[in-house]
Amino acid sequence: MKTRLELVPLEEARRLGRELGIDDAQASRGAFRMLAHHPDLLRQVFGLLTMLATRNKLESRLRELMIMRIGWTTGSDYEWFQHYRIGKAQAGLTDAEFIAVRDWRYSEIFSAADRAVLAAVDDTREHGRISDAVWAECEKELREPAVLVEMVVAIGNWLMFSQLLQTLRVPIEAGATPWPPDGKAPAAAAHF
Repeated sequence: MKTRLELVPLEEARRLGRELGIDDAQASRGAFRMLAHHPDLLRQVFGLLTMLATRNKLESRLRELMIMRIGWTTGSDYEWFQHYRIGKAQAGLTDAEFIAVRDWRYSEIFSAADRAVLAAVDDTREHGRISDAVWAECEKELREPAVLVEMVVAIGNWLMFSQLLQTLRVPIEAGATPWPPDGKAPAAAAHF
């Protein structure tokens, strides 16, 4: 499916990336090239992404599980594809965990902390907020106020990214196989 807006040309995106201290590999990705239409917005968005990914208080593993759940439940192939790579390389997630996150309530491989943040994602997607019962589980497992606040912001951030990626129809990289590790797409992706 064609993007709704053309991606900013690769060389322009890389130049802007260097200006912002972002390496060429990241500046070459579709999401960056789409946001590069609005350099000031790009600067702010990537500031938040950088903070959540490199100065995070929430465990990277939990963040990546949350993002994968968001990607799956919203049908965002770009988000799933990118964070499959990040989840494996930076958070040590396994293919079994990626597959299980699709229907996590029926899996026994997740810890109590994993289950709490996955429930927080589902609550937010379904109700626009985290219920008292799920919040109590998150509080029990994550304990620190800063971690809990970051969890809420991270869920909102990657829900916003899913919406942005799908609305603007940002494609995954050419030659990439969608929905790794097994190519199975969620029903939510069928209409895009």
